[in-house]
Amino acid sequence: MRKKNNSSIGTLFIMSLVVAGGLFIYFSSMFERNAPVVTMQESGYWNLKKALHIKIADESGVKSYKITIKSETQEKTLQYEQLINPEQLLNLEVEPPRSTYGMKDKEIQIIVQANDVSKWNFLNGNAVKQVFTFKIDKKRPRVSIVSNSYKISRGGSALVIFKVEDENLDTLYIEGNNDKHFIAQPFYKEGYFISLLAWPVVDSNFKATVVAKDKAGNVAKAYIPLYLKQKNYKVSHMKLSDRFLKGKIADLAEEFIETQGVENSLEQFKIINEDVRAINEALIHELSSKVEDKKISSFKINKMYPLKNAQVVATFGDHRKYSYGGEYISESYHLGLDLASNAMASIKPQNGGEVVFSDYNGLYGNMPMIHHGLGLYTLYGHCSSIKINSGDTVTKKEVIANTGKSGYAMGDHLHFGVLVQGIEVRPQEWMDKQWIKLNIHDVIKSAKKIIDRN
Repeated sequence: MRKKNNSSIGTLFIMSLVVAGGLFIYFSSMFERNAPVVTMQESGYWNLKKALHIKIADESGVKSYKITIKSETQEKTLQYEQLINPEQLLNLEVEPPRSTYGMKDKEIQIIVQANDVSKWNFLNGNAVKQVFTFKIDKKRPRVSIVSNSYKISRGGSALVIFKVEDENLDTLYIEGNNDKHFIAQPFYKEGYFISLLAWPVVDSNFKATVVAKDKAGNVAKAYIPLYLKQKNYKVSHMKLSDRFLKGKIADLAEEFIETQGVENSLEQFKIINEDVRAINEALIHELSSKVEDKKISSFKINKMYPLKNAQVVATFGDHRKYSYGGEYISESYHLGLDLASNAMASIKPQNGGEVVFSDYNGLYGNMPMIHHGLGLYTLYGHCSSIKINSGDTVTKKEVIANTGKSGYAMGDHLHFGVLVQGIEVRPQEWMDKQWIKLNIHDVIKSAKKIIDRN
């Protein structure tokens, strides 16, 4: 009887060991059962020039991997490694061999195989085989300038129309100053694009280049041949008075969060002129940077003159340098045209469009903004009242607001601003019928003739 009990106890002990061993294997990290995860940064297309970027991740560590390129005619190992010290994450950069660039195949496979150090699967570990299929595209996009404005002035605008040919086109933009990307809109017929350009008044030089990238990473560039006309702008040395600081600036300081708790008048002015202005202008730039992606065949724009019988009281591009007691305090650029006529005069734009903003914007006061198409925007600052709402469509010569002195304004006037894709430009150009004809309408007319001949 005792022998039988001992036998039962022994069996139970063995079973317990088996269960404990099973639980250890099941829960132990040494026996993890997940295969390595393989991902690739590139997908779909390859030009057989640029390196491929592959990640292999595994919680127990990658023991070995092999990367193979396979076509209809050949199969070649690109990388193979047995790791002495397994790693949980491998970031691999795989350069294509020179011999592969001569391949005639239109499609290839990249095969990634990897094993981990897990003791699962009878100590053989987990394995993965991931196949990535690529279409081979070794040709750069073809870019050609069709028509463009003859010149562009510092602080001014220009127009360009160009053609891009590539069945795998991915990214298209015009590179301007300081990595500024102008967005091009489809134009007239398939493969043609149109865009306005702007030379920032604060930049001494300007260059614009069409950049086209396809899905395989091929890049083509075309320089836009614009004659650059330098234009000098006024520099105003303005002395701050105590009356101004204790009056207008003190009133504005009560309004803005940025000046709360600041008692020094000069510090208040500096914050308002620099920090608050930057916030207000950032909103304007964001609102005016959008371009529609629908195809257009024309862009009819009338000369802009929003205020009847108005006098210019401040010019565009004026570089204002402020001082107090002979000491420099701050500076800013006046990026609009100030117009004045009668108090609370009616503002009537000569072009219709979509209202993208109609609210208070700090130094600009009550400020409606209108998009006229092709990334061309107008803004109307310091209004006493606004008669339109964001989202409205307005027609030309419709009364949209009345002049005033809201925001940072000392007297009743209109701050009239024109922007091209987030960059302030000279309103005077867009108020000139002849300039619009030569730089907008004639360029479009010329481009259509060329396109129709091809």
